[in-house]
Amino acid sequence: MAYLVLARKWRPQYFADLIGQEHVSQTLANAIRSGRIHHAFLFTGARGVGKTSAARILAKALNCETGLTDQPCNTCSSCTEITSGQGMDVIEIDGASNTGVDDVRELRENIRYMPSRSRFKIFIIDEVHMLSTNAFNALLKTLEEPPEHAKFIFATTEPHKIPITILSRCQRFDFRKIPLAKVAVRLREISTAEELTISDRSLGLIARQGEGSMRDALSTFDQVLAFSGDQVEDEAVQTLLGMVDRRLLLDTVEAILQRDSRRALESAHRVDQLGLALRRFTQDLLEMFRGMVICKVVDEPAELLDMVGDELKVLKLLAEDASLEDLQRIVTLLMKTQLELVNSNSPLLALEMSLVRLATLAPSQDLGKLISHIESLERRLTSAPLPTYRPQAVPKAPAAEPPPPKKPEAPVATTTDSKRWQGLVDMVKQSRPMLGSVLEHGRPLKLEAPILDVGYPKGSFMIGQLQEDDIRHDLEALATEYFGTTIKLKVSMVDAEAQDAPKSLVETRQEEETDRMRRLREDAVEHPALKAVQDVFGGRIKKVIPIDKGFV
Repeated sequence: MAYLVLARKWRPQYFADLIGQEHVSQTLANAIRSGRIHHAFLFTGARGVGKTSAARILAKALNCETGLTDQPCNTCSSCTEITSGQGMDVIEIDGASNTGVDDVRELRENIRYMPSRSRFKIFIIDEVHMLSTNAFNALLKTLEEPPEHAKFIFATTEPHKIPITILSRCQRFDFRKIPLAKVAVRLREISTAEELTISDRSLGLIARQGEGSMRDALSTFDQVLAFSGDQVEDEAVQTLLGMVDRRLLLDTVEAILQRDSRRALESAHRVDQLGLALRRFTQDLLEMFRGMVICKVVDEPAELLDMVGDELKVLKLLAEDASLEDLQRIVTLLMKTQLELVNSNSPLLALEMSLVRLATLAPSQDLGKLISHIESLERRLTSAPLPTYRPQAVPKAPAAEPPPPKKPEAPVATTTDSKRWQGLVDMVKQSRPMLGSVLEHGRPLKLEAPILDVGYPKGSFMIGQLQEDDIRHDLEALATEYFGTTIKLKVSMVDAEAQDAPKSLVETRQEEETDRMRRLREDAVEHPALKAVQDVFGGRIKKVIPIDKGFV
């Protein structure tokens, strides 16, 4: 038996199979159940999102031998013929190759005859926008007064090319691009049914290559299987598709955010040495920074970002240390770089200079706004007299009560261990900022050579980060250099509420910052100058922001 490509083998056969088009499926199913079936339908949307498949499913639902149903049986002769594209009363026409008025006149003659054995005679015209103006005019009268036994289903990727007189006589359904996560889930279902071995990361790369089209993603999947067989390796997928390794992208992002122009240049050379497309690399880099901007301004960025696995969590970590203004400037410069690469005679040079420019951008500060505020405050202070303060009697403090008994403190790492852990994290952050950020969230359970035991709450995605072989190897090498002896990494799971383990640096810093902000607010509220400003302007303290990092 000849090989059947995945896109045809796994073509949707029911409305429920239309991934990402639930709004279309539900409307058509309700129309069939209620008997409110229009005579003409227009399916619009990008390629490979299910327009023709939906047309065939609708045709089966209207002509199924079990009766009108939103769940065609797919076993009767009518259903099987339509599935194979050979239905006697379902005529599929390619609008691209039947564009003339004579073709439409022949269709109109065919419409006059009753269906041979089905309930309706159904005409499916794909790429209907390719019909000529005369052909549309010839079709118009038929759509205006169609016979009761005829139904029309039009499909197009360019609805703006269809005359308004045709559009007004059709029920229009807009098919959306399929979210990456849903494409990846469907690919996993297919790979399980086909007994294929492939990682979620590779499925994510294949899904991203489809760009919202299930058919394109399945065609890419076929290409990968032809190259790798039933055992698919991540490296093979990346090589075959010419896609940029996510680690390389993350290294470049880190270099830009850390203002490390040397590392940024190294990233450009790695892209060139790997033979990757420079424009594709720039596009992927732009998508990374776009995602960081969205993480900054949206509470639930997953709704706007097509990402799988832990990509979104990594992006949020990267966005924490960057300002929104800086990210917006980076996005703007990368968009200009894309245009430069199109017409540049030296695209590698253009990319190198762009990355260096991004890595040397000075932090943005709205000095004009700050100066305007200061000038406004000076004008208001000089025009209003400062109040005179009268000393107030201080009420006598009540007798001090004995302090409550102290609760037993949880065991923590010794001062020496804390300093060694802080020193190791600082060293790692200098060379691997992302890895250093991961360590900051870990609890140092053991710092005795040759074991470095780091604990994380159960379910933390950072556990998976440190379990990757290359990351583990890099961290062990850095720890060995720091301690002067061979170190082996151990990653343990701890209860997030456990009190018998030392705190992470992030937890310790948050506690110190909370206490610092409390004391800072108390000092600010009691400051005479601030009280004077409140009396002058009649304001209230809404937020206290520290400007002196040396405050203790």
